[in-house]
Amino acid sequence: MMALEPHGTDVWVGTGPRYPWGGLYGGQIVAQGLRAGTFTVDPDFRVHSLHAYFIRSGDHTEPIRFEVDRVRNGRSFLTRRVTARQSMGVILEMTASYQVDEGGPEVQTALMPATSPPDELADDSWGDLFSRRSASRGHGEVSAWLRIVDEIGPDPAQHACALAYLSDDLPTEAVVSLHPDATPDQPFDNQFMSASLDHAIYFHRPVAADQWHLQTFTCHGLMSSRGVSVGYVFTTDGTHVATVVQEVLLRKMRRITSSLRP
Repeated sequence: MMALEPHGTDVWVGTGPRYPWGGLYGGQIVAQGLRAGTFTVDPDFRVHSLHAYFIRSGDHTEPIRFEVDRVRNGRSFLTRRVTARQSMGVILEMTASYQVDEGGPEVQTALMPATSPPDELADDSWGDLFSRRSASRGHGEVSAWLRIVDEIGPDPAQHACALAYLSDDLPTEAVVSLHPDATPDQPFDNQFMSASLDHAIYFHRPVAADQWHLQTFTCHGLMSSRGVSVGYVFTTDGTHVATVVQEVLLRKMRRITSSLRP
């Protein structure tokens, strides 16, 4: 999935599988967009944040074109803008910022909640690429252990892309669980139409995405059919490695009734 093919100056082409719900997975597009942007960056620079807007649903039957704009090259920071296109138009706009590692204080205030270790939980992932062990679900809250199944290797940029892929899995569940009309024991895609609107990741520390990390998401409110979900990513020892923010569109399914009389 990350083996994007060059297609001219600062342009790469990728593909993706069809997912259980149809179409493409937003985390895949974000991960591939980050990969394309990173191809234009010196290895001394590490991504520290990305901000993405999902413009249209992707189509798994056709390739995706990733166009990279080298917005700025500084001595300590680089900025890249990535546009993902298919035949129907732009499907993703993303900006990523990279920084050379600098010395400074290390202060952590986020605390990992107490939870069962992943080996004691059942696997409930929906794909073969990664494994998920759900740890808890509550009103507006969800947490799970996630990791990429196959070994990624030593490249830190690949691990950042893998975390980007994983980071789009849980935010919607936190938003749905806060909805007053949600039925907890029913699949939420039978109750609501949902779509990711925008997505941001702050990479605080290097991550090994093929190792277990606990992701905890909390929905911070519903308004005008939208919900904001904020998540923390922790290593097994409680180190806070990333923060994820996503806004989700959520609409109740409309029941279709026939007006024809027998």
